[in-house]
Amino acid sequence: MLTMNRVLDVGTLVPTTPLDPGAVVDGAPEAGSRALAAVAGVEVGVWEMTPGTATDVEVDEVFVVLSGSGTVSFDDGERVDLGPGSVVRLRAGEHTTWVVRETIRKIYVA
Repeated sequence: MLTMNRVLDVGTLVPTTPLDPGAVVDGAPEAGSRALAAVAGVEVGVWEMTPGTATDVEVDEVFVVLSGSGTVSFDDGERVDLGPGSVVRLRAGEHTTWVVRETIRKIYVA
């Protein structure tokens, strides 16, 4: 009988590494991700970023914040406060600035 994991482990450690110095605006943030599953050609995973400020260019993604706090700002001026339960849509090519006050852990679908 084939056993399938129905419950995805979002609590296991996500290995992080320092961000590219060219992307860091403040502090010494680290980030990392761990894939959990592939569904219809789309990746589902866990991503984490430690406190600090960094810029990024996004991919198509929807995410839900599990823990932590911060803000993500977009070049068009929109700013989204992040905390547990926040659900956000990112679009490919968007330029963002992430300000993380408390390590953010999110589930992403990209």
